[in-house]
Amino acid sequence: MPIRYIIVLALFVITADAVSGDPPIVRPPHPAAPDADRFITDREGRTLDLPAEDETFTFVVFGDRTGGPADGVKILAEAVADTNLYEPDLVMTVGDLIQGYGTEGPWMDEMREFRGIMDGLLCPWFPVAGNHDVYWRGPDRPENEHEANYEMHFGPLWYAFDHKDRRFIVLYTDEADPKTGERNFSKPASQRMSPKQLAWLKTTLASAKDKKDVFVFLHHPRWIGGGYGDDWERIHPVLAEAGNVRAVFAGHIHRMRYDGPRDGIEYVTLATVGGGQSGLVPEAGYLHQFHHVTVRPDGIALAAIPVGETLDVRDITATVSNETARLARATPGLDGELSIDETGIGDGTIEVSMSNPTGRSVEFTLVPESPDRRWRFVPDHAHATIDAGATRRFVFEASGRVDAIDDVWAPPAITIDADYLGTNRRYAIPTRTLELPVRVDLPTPPKPEREQALDFDGRDDALRVEPDAYDLPDGPLTLEAWFEPDTLGKRVGLTTRTEGSEFGLFLMDGVPSFWIHLDGIYVSAEAKETTISTGEWHHLAGVFDGEEIRLYLDGRQIARSTGSGKRTRNRLPLLIGADVDAKGEPTSNFDGRIDEFRLSSVARYSGDTAAPDRRHVVDDDTVLLLHLDVRQGPWLHDDSTNAAHATAEGSPRVVPVED
Repeated sequence: MPIRYIIVLALFVITADAVSGDPPIVRPPHPAAPDADRFITDREGRTLDLPAEDETFTFVVFGDRTGGPADGVKILAEAVADTNLYEPDLVMTVGDLIQGYGTEGPWMDEMREFRGIMDGLLCPWFPVAGNHDVYWRGPDRPENEHEANYEMHFGPLWYAFDHKDRRFIVLYTDEADPKTGERNFSKPASQRMSPKQLAWLKTTLASAKDKKDVFVFLHHPRWIGGGYGDDWERIHPVLAEAGNVRAVFAGHIHRMRYDGPRDGIEYVTLATVGGGQSGLVPEAGYLHQFHHVTVRPDGIALAAIPVGETLDVRDITATVSNETARLARATPGLDGELSIDETGIGDGTIEVSMSNPTGRSVEFTLVPESPDRRWRFVPDHAHATIDAGATRRFVFEASGRVDAIDDVWAPPAITIDADYLGTNRRYAIPTRTLELPVRVDLPTPPKPEREQALDFDGRDDALRVEPDAYDLPDGPLTLEAWFEPDTLGKRVGLTTRTEGSEFGLFLMDGVPSFWIHLDGIYVSAEAKETTISTGEWHHLAGVFDGEEIRLYLDGRQIARSTGSGKRTRNRLPLLIGADVDAKGEPTSNFDGRIDEFRLSSVARYSGDTAAPDRRHVVDDDTVLLLHLDVRQGPWLHDDSTNAAHATAEGSPRVVPVED
């Protein structure tokens, strides 16, 4: 599982709202100073400060376990495993340990389950009673409900203990209304500390007057008011008067909240470790988490750690590191394609092959989906565990009624999630998205009433024609387009399929050139002095007639060179509006408008002059013809018999051609 966030409330200025006029707690840098007796080297260099040797320790605080799903105990167990990696001195809770709200039989079962999990901690842990732990629901209710069961099997309702010159105090916030006997955490009358407990608290604080710090733990954060009433206004002065109470920890509300400081006391409320969790804003404390507290001589550091986000250093062996990387880099196999006919009926069969290149089992989940809800897939997902070294094929049937290739259109894809099953935990591989190939029989769009062209932004806009979509035989060819540049960079690809092979039209510092790779070397026709004007329409054509390469600009031959031989082939796409790199991705993008792109298997222009048409027509020598005046979803229609429709990358827009 990837580490997403760790919420830290220490070592910097805390910006939470204070409940009084106290300034925020500012943690100073840790004490450090040079110490020649503890620093060893035989080299000259800058003197380094060493940390002070003051005694420091850590403890962890767990939030509520109850009110969540039945498998909330699994989250608790995960929190225990995480906590053991930190090896704190001790673990505190803030109540609601079990689901409770029942009779004695279920209560005992839940108590054994909770204690069984918590006893897996490497350190001692200390309970706090919450309403779920003491409220009785059902027949034969005892006078004090589950209080006796709690004290027998968990611990006293209130108590204190000392550790490393600090005192830890546990309070009980579910005493009954002294007049009615009602227990209700939303009624102020049931949320008042009894005289007996308050007297004990005062005595316990007095006996801790020489302790460096005091930490207080309870279930209900009564200081937030509301249904808790105002009883805490009676308790806070008692804590403040002690002078060494540093922090008060509570739970119940199932979300993190920081209130303070108030008279030097920080009030801290935890979220959950398996309890009911909305997950409303995880990064603002609506999540399963525990607090890690570092106690130093000059104060405490607080950090909230999401459950399940702590990595075990010893678990990530060389094998785990190498094999998860190999799994993440593995390429799924893909066979088949989807198709949409001219009536809008879509269907197809897709087969995805997933291989496990590791030495352990891997869980795969594949989900075919599309933002375009007109597609349906059977099955709608697939899940399987693939053994080490094995391969499994997943078959999906797709169907849909695509009424129009419009702005709503979105290509379907399959998302692939994989979990590497390690010895002690699973490691989630980042989700991959496998876009599905779609063959579309696009209807020929009508000619617009007004001339239009495709506008490219010069950053990431381009058109792609896949290499299998057409075949250009060896021999003569003509590559041409109309274009109107807005800017011209040092190196711009107008239309290319070049990468040590094939052909392309370029604009270098505004100087046009035509390149073709014949018998293993590039041959080019490059203008020497001619430059392109921005903001004006131009026609550029590269011609190869089998013996000569020629370049025409606006109907005038501007460069020529001799060349012959077979064209060097590649498996790269033909790009319009950019150059193509070795991975088939666009680079050196064109900024401006392109219109009337055509690739022909004939030398269309000869001599010193030519007369290019403003709008081309299809003939027997036309390999590709893109008028670029209508977008149909992501495609631009190819008017040739190949129907090799170009796919838009980025967001090129169809715009009117200015007169």
